[in-house]
Amino acid sequence: MASGGFSHLRDREVARSRSRAVLTTDRAARPDAQQRRDDRRAPECPRPGGSLLVAANPATRDNPGGPISTEPRVNDRIRVPEVRLVGPNGEQVGIVRIEDALRLAEESSLDLVEVAPNSRPPVVKLMDYGKFKYESAMKAREARRNQTHVQIKEQKLRPKIDDHDYETKKRNVERFLNGGDKVKVTIMFRGREQSRPELGYRLLQRMANDVAESGVVEFAPKQDGRNMVMVLAPTKKKADAQAERKEEVARQAVERQAEHDREKAERAAGRAASGS
Repeated sequence: MASGGFSHLRDREVARSRSRAVLTTDRAARPDAQQRRDDRRAPECPRPGGSLLVAANPATRDNPGGPISTEPRVNDRIRVPEVRLVGPNGEQVGIVRIEDALRLAEESSLDLVEVAPNSRPPVVKLMDYGKFKYESAMKAREARRNQTHVQIKEQKLRPKIDDHDYETKKRNVERFLNGGDKVKVTIMFRGREQSRPELGYRLLQRMANDVAESGVVEFAPKQDGRNMVMVLAPTKKKADAQAERKEEVARQAVERQAEHDREKAERAAGRAASGS
């Protein structure tokens, strides 16, 4: 009984030893993960002479110099024999050798900046490059600040809206249009109202006629599921509307200041009269 048990344990140990040997052989024959990644990244190509040549990376082959810079070439980075030189005040100097242009830039304590690299020869200008970059950044920031974004406002109505609510919605639509924004007017149908789409159509036509001075119909009334939609566009650009709004605010401020000065003068005159 004991010998049978030991033989069973011995067979299990032999099986484990064989499994470890097979696993070790498999690992030795198989390259590690890093080697496999390297092989995939740079496949080897046979050379005509018999040696091995590593294939180039497609990204490096297409752009060997790395990412393309959008900055202009400055000073020593301009590597052409001749350039067309422009002075700091815009005067045309003419075609000169690059060494002479660099010498003039150094004598003037300015930078030599390539402004037209595709010309033959390239056009360069004497300028303070740091000041130029700062002014360009300020102009770009001012342009972003002044640009306008047209928004689409929305007003929702019911087919059986009463007159008071309709006037409120109409004033909102006029305010949005006068501000230079588009307005999406939506008629919401419920229940049996869906069988009477002409009610919503007439209501949208009424709205378009009432705000004709401030906006025009950009998209005609169209059924969209349970709703009917119409889009109105302003008659003036948003930039013009904002300019008019600023002028109106400035005018009101001047009027308030004038009224305040007049009241102050009247109070002063009243005190002077009562004192005398």
